[in-house]
Amino acid sequence: MLKAASIKRCALPRGPASAGTLYSKRFGSSFGTAIETAEKMVQPGVSNPFDPFSMVSAEMGVLAKHIAQLIGSGHPVLNRVASYYFEAEGKNVRPLIVLLLSKALAKIPDEERTRIIIDQYDVNDQPEFKGTPKAFSFAGANPLQSITPLKILHGINPNIILNPLSRPMIDQDAYVTLDKKNGILPKQRRLAEITEMIHTASLLHDDVIDFADSRRGRDSGNIAFSNKMAILAGDFLLGRASVSLGRLRNSEVVELMSTAIANLVEGEFMQLKNTVLQPDTKSIDNDGQSKKIPEPTGKVPVKVHEYSVNPLNTISHQDNVNAAFEYYLHKTYLKTASLMSKSSRSTAILAGCNENIIENCYQFGRNLGLCFQIVDDMLDYTTTAELLGKPAGADLKLGLATAPVLYAWKEKPELGPLIARKFSQPGDVEIAKTTVDVTKGVEKTRELAEQYRNDALKNLRHLPDSDARSALELLTNSVLTRSK
Repeated sequence: MLKAASIKRCALPRGPASAGTLYSKRFGSSFGTAIETAEKMVQPGVSNPFDPFSMVSAEMGVLAKHIAQLIGSGHPVLNRVASYYFEAEGKNVRPLIVLLLSKALAKIPDEERTRIIIDQYDVNDQPEFKGTPKAFSFAGANPLQSITPLKILHGINPNIILNPLSRPMIDQDAYVTLDKKNGILPKQRRLAEITEMIHTASLLHDDVIDFADSRRGRDSGNIAFSNKMAILAGDFLLGRASVSLGRLRNSEVVELMSTAIANLVEGEFMQLKNTVLQPDTKSIDNDGQSKKIPEPTGKVPVKVHEYSVNPLNTISHQDNVNAAFEYYLHKTYLKTASLMSKSSRSTAILAGCNENIIENCYQFGRNLGLCFQIVDDMLDYTTTAELLGKPAGADLKLGLATAPVLYAWKEKPELGPLIARKFSQPGDVEIAKTTVDVTKGVEKTRELAEQYRNDALKNLRHLPDSDARSALELLTNSVLTRSK
C-alpha cells in the first residue's frame, strides 16, 4: 500500500529542455526517448501515426453494438436503461487499453509465451497451469458459445424469446478471422467489452449515490429514468458481464475481474465513509442526518479497519496528512485503477505471456489508472461542466477530500476541521477552493499524476517495440494532458 510520506514526486523542470531530454539524462536513453516521443505525439499540429483509436478503430467502432447485443433483455424499458450510457460519446479508455495491449502482446515470440503452446491460442488447447483441474477446461473454444444449455440459462424455450445469450453477435467464423487478422484474440476482444460493461454499471450506481444530474453531456441515468431503474440496470449489466466473463473459460481471469467488481464497491464505501477524517465507525451520514449503525451481534466477526485505529486528534498533523493520502490513494486504486490493472493483467494471461510481462501489464494498468483518477480529481478544480460532460466542482460539494485539498491541508492545518465535517457548513467550499489556490494544490496534484504516468511508461518498455506499444505510450501521455 502506498504511503504519502514515501511518495517522491518527479517534478519536471520547465524550460527549453523537454521532459524526455531531462529523463534521458536521469534514467537512461531508452526511457527518456519514450517520453520525448510520446510528448511530441500530443503536441497540437504534430502528425500522429500512432493514434490509439485509429489503430483499433474496427474494434472500437462496433464496441457499443456488440455490448448492446450482449445486454439485451426481453423487457424493452430495461433494454433502454441498460444501453443508455453506451449511446453517448464516452472516453472508452478501459476497452481501448485492453485492445491495444492485445495487439502489443501479439508481437511477443511464441517461445517466450510460457503459458501457451505454439499455434494453440486458446485456453482449452493448453495444458493445465499451476494445478488448475481439467474441470475448468469446458467444451467449446469460442467466447460466443454458452457453457450451460440455453434452456437452463433462460428457464424458457430460447427459440421464442429475443435474448442475446441465445445467439452469437456475428458469424463466429468471421469473428475469429477478423480478430486473428488484427492480432487480437477473440477472448481479448470480449474482455474489452466486459470491462466497459463493468465500468458503465459502476457509473449508473455512482450517479445515484452522488445525486449526479448529468453524464456524458446529457441527463444522468438516475435523472432520465429514476434511481430505482438506474440501480437495477447497473445490476443487470453486472449480471450480463458475469455471464460473458464465465464464457472466457479461464478461472484466473474470472477471479481477477470478479475481484475488480468487488473493489469498485469497496472503493465507494471508502469514499462514503472516510474512517481517517471521520473516525466514528458507529454512525453514518444519511442525507445530512447522522444515523447510528446497528451494533454487531457477534455472530459474524467484524474487523475494525486499520485506517480507523488512531482518532484524528491524537496524532500529529503530518501523520494525519500521511494517513489521509494513504487512504486516498488506496480508495483511488479500488475505484478506478483496479479495473484497469486487473483487465490489463487478464489481457496478458489470455495471451499466454510469461510472468514478467503479466506483472508489468498489471503495474501499467495500476499506474495508468491512478494517474487517470488523479487527473480527474484535478480537473474538478480546473475545468467547466461543459468540457467535463458532468458537474464540475462537485467533489468539495460532496464532501470529498481529493489530492488538491489534501495538499492544501498539508500546508494549512486549519483546513482539517473543514475536511472532517465534509465542507458541510456555509463558506467551507469557498474557503477550501481559495486555500487550494494559495497552496498550489492543483500544481502539486499534477506532479503526483506525472509520477504515475512516468511509472506506466516504464512498464510499457518491457513489451516488444511495436506500433501498438507506441499508441499505448501516446495514450498514457494523453491521460495527463486531457481536459475532460
